[in-house]
Amino acid sequence: MQFLETPTRNLFFTGKGGVGKTSMACATAVQLADRGLQVLLVSTDPASNLDEVLGTTLSHGPTAIDSVPNLFAMNIAPEEAAREYRERMVGPYRGVLPDTAVASMEEQFSGSCTLEIAAFDEFAKLLGDADATSTFDHVIFDTAPTGHTLRLLTLPSAWSGFMDDNTSGTSCLGPLAGLQAQQAIYQQTVKALGDSAVTTLVLVTRPEPSAFREAQRTSQELRTLGINNQHLLVNGVFKSQTPMDEISVAMQRRGDEAVANIPDEIRILPRTTVPLASTGLMGVDLLRQVGSPDREVGYKADTSADGSGETGASSIDGFGSDGLGSNGLGSLIDELSAVGHGVILAMGKGGVGKTTVAAAVAVALAERGFDVHLSTTDPAAHIAATIAADQIAGLTVGRIDPAKETADYTTEVLQNAGRDLDAEGKALLKEDLRSPCTEEIAVFRAFAKAVAEGSNRLVVLDTAPTGHTVLLLDSALAYHREVSRQSQEITESVGELLPRLRDPNFTRVLVVTLPEATPVHEAAKLQEDLRRAEIEPFAWVINQSLVPLTVTDPILRRRQENELPFINEVRSVHANRVALVPWQIEPPTGREQLQRLTQQTSGTL
Repeated sequence: MQFLETPTRNLFFTGKGGVGKTSMACATAVQLADRGLQVLLVSTDPASNLDEVLGTTLSHGPTAIDSVPNLFAMNIAPEEAAREYRERMVGPYRGVLPDTAVASMEEQFSGSCTLEIAAFDEFAKLLGDADATSTFDHVIFDTAPTGHTLRLLTLPSAWSGFMDDNTSGTSCLGPLAGLQAQQAIYQQTVKALGDSAVTTLVLVTRPEPSAFREAQRTSQELRTLGINNQHLLVNGVFKSQTPMDEISVAMQRRGDEAVANIPDEIRILPRTTVPLASTGLMGVDLLRQVGSPDREVGYKADTSADGSGETGASSIDGFGSDGLGSNGLGSLIDELSAVGHGVILAMGKGGVGKTTVAAAVAVALAERGFDVHLSTTDPAAHIAATIAADQIAGLTVGRIDPAKETADYTTEVLQNAGRDLDAEGKALLKEDLRSPCTEEIAVFRAFAKAVAEGSNRLVVLDTAPTGHTVLLLDSALAYHREVSRQSQEITESVGELLPRLRDPNFTRVLVVTLPEATPVHEAAKLQEDLRRAEIEPFAWVINQSLVPLTVTDPILRRRQENELPFINEVRSVHANRVALVPWQIEPPTGREQLQRLTQQTSGTL
């Protein structure tokens, strides 16, 4: 890996869920330690699987990895830190404010922004306090702060106590008021992140257009903050070994096309390419192979059953006998259409294909004669454009523009909540409004209008608010009735929407994931969040699976096997209904390709 030729002391790995940043961070740590360097590997991920990858039970402090001399690893606990900050902020108001106001404040501190800032507090103690890591040559973090968090911590007004006087049910800044004692360490941390001599920011991505777009956005955001020492790591680049295997040939073609069209802003970065591993990167031996030019990680030269070395076509043994093969996306359509009206939400982390799943469901319902409206937030509007061009009877397509909705919402809040603030207070409020929470709430308000149509037709939405946002808006509405300091009004349509989202006869949620560790575990966290908001998912959709397909390429055959534990985890632990969607030779856009997603059966393309 190129960035290991002259590694800086600090290495941060960032990227969207499922791109392999934990694996790449672990491989980096092992390979540096093998050089005789003292290395500390740190994860701030609430769903960290460092223990599993390294084969060692870790704690909240540095733990020696016996199989790798010189390597220590630890999991820090941002959720525990967030709970402590939440209680520190809310505790003084118990018994003083009404219970509804206290509940609103608690929900305020339950979102992703609170968790992120709490995580930053934890690793700032390692990065900003030189004494804390003085015995190590390198400190590696398998997650990195977003630009939003870093901007917050560079605003002087964030430490002024402004939030003490402006507590709002919809703010995600509250934890900062409880972190003032750490200000000096935070400032040193931000300085260290921007120092190219000591810190490298590794952008981990996949050879996919959506992953490249996310890497581009992150790169631009961090550059504006002076974090310029960036390195692009393209993980999972596939090269077919079997020209007669149409799946493997198509997979290489799609990856090659994505790399050829990589955005210019990240094309110019120093780049490392890591081949697609044939197995999950579990264990030190496999981590040592990552980036090696002379072998592919996890590859077994002989994949035949009899040791002859001849590779035959293969799908998973017993596939279909356990019910996996019979549950395609089409199996859900009958139940989704039974009521004849309401809203269907496709939810999931970025990159799992929720827009595609929503579009396929909408097309299938319209072709059954239902009046269907598909509302998409697809940034490039590719799905919406291709469906609209096909003019499917009974189907209308609308696009919610997150940028426009957020801009309108921001203007409204600044006019109301920012009216009497001084310059520093307005700067803090503006940064608050640049958080991911703001876009989510703004888009949620637009969704409220679309969902209202579900009384008389079927409405399919390609994304949806998290359970936290639902509770946030719900508690803010209650808080508004009790406390006059509410920063903005909750629209009537949103207030009416919440009971509908909790009504299983009106709303059906599809949790979309991939058959891999990180996407499945992130989807499980999403489901917990929804249940906390009293929303029970209808079904899980496991997208882009190789399991139903017949393949001969040895790497793809091994990857089929590795998908099975995660598919079984979803079926046995997380969901009562599961739909399995095969990986597609052609990108699923346009009517014909979307139809295939709901028509496929076991072992077909």
